[in-house]
Amino acid sequence: MRQLKVMRVIARLNVGGPALAVSELMRGLDPERFEQRLYAGSPGADEGDYQALRAGDVPVHRVPALGRAVRPGDDLRALTSLVRAMREFRPDILHTHTAKAGTLGRLAAAACGVPLRVHTFHGHLLHGYFPPAKTALLVRAERQLARMTDVLAAEGGKVRDELLAARIGRPDQYTVVPPGLRLAAAPDRAAARRTLGLDGPAPVVAVVGRVTRIKRPDRVLDVARRVRACRTDVRFVVCGEGDLLARTRDDAASAGLDVTFLPWRADVETVYAAADLVLLTSDNEGMPYCLIEAGMAGRPVVATAVGSVPEVVRHHESGLLTDQDPAGLAACVLRLLADDDLRARMGRTARTLTEERFGTERMVADTEEIYRRLAVGRGWWPAVRLVGGGRMR
Repeated sequence: MRQLKVMRVIARLNVGGPALAVSELMRGLDPERFEQRLYAGSPGADEGDYQALRAGDVPVHRVPALGRAVRPGDDLRALTSLVRAMREFRPDILHTHTAKAGTLGRLAAAACGVPLRVHTFHGHLLHGYFPPAKTALLVRAERQLARMTDVLAAEGGKVRDELLAARIGRPDQYTVVPPGLRLAAAPDRAAARRTLGLDGPAPVVAVVGRVTRIKRPDRVLDVARRVRACRTDVRFVVCGEGDLLARTRDDAASAGLDVTFLPWRADVETVYAAADLVLLTSDNEGMPYCLIEAGMAGRPVVATAVGSVPEVVRHHESGLLTDQDPAGLAACVLRLLADDDLRARMGRTARTLTEERFGTERMVADTEEIYRRLAVGRGWWPAVRLVGGGRMR
């Protein structure tokens, strides 16, 4: 059984779910069966660098022109760089992550004749990102790209269903691969609060994620205002960076809201340990990693029921889900803060559910199975494998 060469491409390793998943795959796949190379651009000036913060052990081949923004000149240079890299590495499998990398990577793979192509949708850009005309162009492009892809992996069933509803790919192309992650051991609540400058018994509501439009930081402030109107002791913490950070800071100060802003932290588990609950106010989500992390930290969640959020949080069991109305979100926050027993029970359930479903070993195994099926289909690997002395197909 020969070793497979896997070329992995992501637009940039900014702090977020895709970078976390890619890093765990680079660490977790069996090096005797898979030779991996990771190609990525650099994070933007307003983004945290995931490799610097949490993945210094993961080697990266930098593609200088590859990044978030659509710039024809840079995109052409990135495409040329990827073609050059493919001709040098000669991968058996190209696996792309994020929309920009998926576009340029698959075009380069078609030009170079890379035999097998996999693309992971960590979410999608169908709702809430662009005006209708631009979204329609993106959908047409994704439909064409799906035709040159062997496997389309979606991190959640909702993401897959919405892509299929947009006629992107065929049902038989899709495999749902929920993300897998691990959370470092956290300090106790008092120590975490001292570390973050949040000493005292006041309840803490944490928001972890990019401070950008789709995440609706303005809605976070609206919820904070409504909660503080009922309970003046509640503190809000926003951990993250993004293009709306400065504006959100200014708006919070102008409104007299007690909001602590933290940059991206390598020890994000400390933020969860300091919190009583975690809040998410997004208009759209793929698979929300921050809610998985919150669950692993044993923290209940209040969130908008968008995208694959309900695949992570069970309403009334591990958190409370509602629509995008700030009044409803604030009411849920107040309900949980008023009931210590309910928060503790939901936190225990959240930990059990997330640890069962979102472990790294399961994600790596699911990805290996995709590659195995493709290798078997090409006749590169035998149709059966031996595991622990047993026969498996």
